[in-house]
Amino acid sequence: MITDDKQRLGSLLVAVQFSLIGILAWLGVPGLSLTEWYLSMALFLIAAGATLGLAALCANPPGNFNIHPSPRAGGALVTSGIYRWIRHPMYTAVLTIGLGASWAANSWCSRSVWLTLLAVLVCKALLEEDWMRSVHSDYAAYCSRTARFLPGVY
Repeated sequence: MITDDKQRLGSLLVAVQFSLIGILAWLGVPGLSLTEWYLSMALFLIAAGATLGLAALCANPPGNFNIHPSPRAGGALVTSGIYRWIRHPMYTAVLTIGLGASWAANSWCSRSVWLTLLAVLVCKALLEEDWMRSVHSDYAAYCSRTARFLPGVY
């Protein structure tokens, strides 16, 4: 059931998520002048995250995707494509791109921001999963066979 408190919490998590993404981008841009090895790793992580994000968008039909953790009315449960292995591939994509930015920034501050982003996205995923279980009867079975963010890890 979607309550007003859950809606507000979801909106807050989205706002914090985008703020942290902005901070990571701001911190990471100066790192584009890093040594070749650091820059290569940062760009690899950013490209890997972008590829994962595109795979998620290709598997999730237009109008079904939602930035807010609440499911769209009439939305379908997507379990194919990248969603066969990862329940939240967009969150994994955001985290991977953010890790690339943090790598480029190469500072304790960027690492702290990335860890905070990780915590926010874990909270957001848990809230979304609670909602999805109430809307899709087969969501619990889907959760039992897929990883939340990273197959074989979490």
